[in-house]
Amino acid sequence: MRRNGFRVVNIPRSFFPAGLLLVSALAALGGLAWAEERGSAQGRAAAGSAASGSATRDRAAAIAASLDERLLAAQLIFTGVDGNRSLGGAMKGILRDCPPGGIVLFRYNLNVEKEAVKAFLAECAAFTGAAGIPPFVAVDHEGGSVHRFGQGVSRLPAAAFWRELAEREGEAPALAALEEAAFASGTELRELGITFNLAPVAEVLDGENRAFLGDRSFGEDPLFVTAAAAAFMRGMERAGVSSTLKHFPGNTGTDPHRASPVLGKDGAALAGMTGPFAALVKESRVPAVMVSHALVPALDGEHIASLSSVIMKGWLREGLGFQGLIIADDFSMGALRDSGLGAEDAAVRSLAAGADMIMAWPSTLRRTHAAILAALEDGRLSREAVLASAERVIAEKIRLGLLE
Repeated sequence: MRRNGFRVVNIPRSFFPAGLLLVSALAALGGLAWAEERGSAQGRAAAGSAASGSATRDRAAAIAASLDERLLAAQLIFTGVDGNRSLGGAMKGILRDCPPGGIVLFRYNLNVEKEAVKAFLAECAAFTGAAGIPPFVAVDHEGGSVHRFGQGVSRLPAAAFWRELAEREGEAPALAALEEAAFASGTELRELGITFNLAPVAEVLDGENRAFLGDRSFGEDPLFVTAAAAAFMRGMERAGVSSTLKHFPGNTGTDPHRASPVLGKDGAALAGMTGPFAALVKESRVPAVMVSHALVPALDGEHIASLSSVIMKGWLREGLGFQGLIIADDFSMGALRDSGLGAEDAAVRSLAAGADMIMAWPSTLRRTHAAILAALEDGRLSREAVLASAERVIAEKIRLGLLE
């Protein structure tokens, strides 16, 4: 990762509320810029990738357009599943009514022997693959304490380990070791049938968020956080597993499982804390970004980030140019209580504000799916926006080789 020769990217003021000086803050921060010079080999590779990407998008658009609204809406939902060896009758009924776009696994799904996990995940993927579109099978696999497996997948070191290794051995060998560890771990995930990793954390550690993030962050240096997150994603990518940068735009010391964090920062501070996200979106292929439940008064004093069109459409999509999947963090968290919304209403509002996928658990899956369909019916959600999100979901599945 080059640290010099950067050019600055300006975000138009129209994307942000009046009075927010985020543009000038961005202009002052090299960590939010990318290298201007490109070699001819990189240019040829980019051209080939663009052509391949165009064909993938065209195919995804055709598939999405062929779906009825029931299946189209379901593609925008991640859900959990009950059980760990086989799907019970009640769970099958729920999934039959709403075949989700993705499944998120927890320790209770994965605390059995490796072959049992593989068989269970194969059953889940086959049962929920409506219209021939298999779901993402996802897990939080950051390393350290965030490890869902009983056996079958090695525990990655916590993110803080790589920062410490870089201090002892040097940045280049630490990053090389991180990429290889992510590749080995991603290979184990893919062998089980897991295709989507809800990691890595790309938040820079500071005095405000340390109590919540702890060793889940790659550290205090934005440049190292950027390089480490990129190495993690490269390793997973080589293994055929998509990664998710999280949690944009950040957190405080408040645990969002309990209450909504408030990021009381001005434009310059916000630009600094989100530097790794901005740099990675510009420099790397980022499959997905997870948006937090933090309130950011400098941008939107009314809506938490996961419900804010200013943050998701304005800042992340239009401002930073992010083209991948925007995933809202879990709406069963305590942070949602502060919004005054139920999980179903929050899901609809999040999709309307710019999220591509939301999370709904088995107990609320049918109601959330019905709420999305009702919002499509009454115009709170446009079919065009839902189609665009479904196309992004399906395009990533094509790229992962899930649709043959």
